[in-house]
Amino acid sequence: MKDGYFIIVGAGDIGEGDLPVKRSPGDFLCAADAGYRHLNAAGQQPDLLIGDFDSMEEPASVSPPKIILPTVKDDTDTGYAVREGLRLGYRKFRIYGGAGGARLSHTIANIQLLSWIRENGGEAELISGSTRLFIRSAGHIERFDAKTRGFISLFSLSESSEISIRGLFYPLDHGKLKRTWPLGVSNHFTGDPAEITVHSGEILIILEEESHVPA
Repeated sequence: MKDGYFIIVGAGDIGEGDLPVKRSPGDFLCAADAGYRHLNAAGQQPDLLIGDFDSMEEPASVSPPKIILPTVKDDTDTGYAVREGLRLGYRKFRIYGGAGGARLSHTIANIQLLSWIRENGGEAELISGSTRLFIRSAGHIERFDAKTRGFISLFSLSESSEISIRGLFYPLDHGKLKRTWPLGVSNHFTGDPAEITVHSGEILIILEEESHVPA
């Protein structure tokens, strides 16, 4: 299993500060179809380009290596990129340009991909500027330091989830979130350390961070 992140840049909205992608040793950078344009504009060369090239013309150069997909297929370009990352031994994923954009359907598809990655032994997050989307399930405690500012929303992906919230404006002690009602939307940080404990079920966390208070 690889220690680094498999980083995917898609064709959707790129947030301020997302590019150029900050890489650490061991990270692998993959462009999903027109995500290549984002990287090219930022002066970055991906390690791999994957796509059916229905949203951009296939680059003529032989670098980077390319995997050409059929236009009629069961996977999205991003989904295929995730499968390739797992095949290469990566279990940690960051997906840029996978949320927002003109097609809401692709954002929902990528949220489903977060669940699929988790089911297959990995962890992933969608990143767009100061917004992060990620999934946590039973037994996990997510902690935030006192400098975190902004909004955080929690949605049950399972039929119901039991969670506890401490340090946020709206606390909760072994409360129930249901898949059919958005009780957990728009909580916010108060300047105290915060934590979310998932007792049962699976939840989608959307963190819309404003800034960090100077130390």
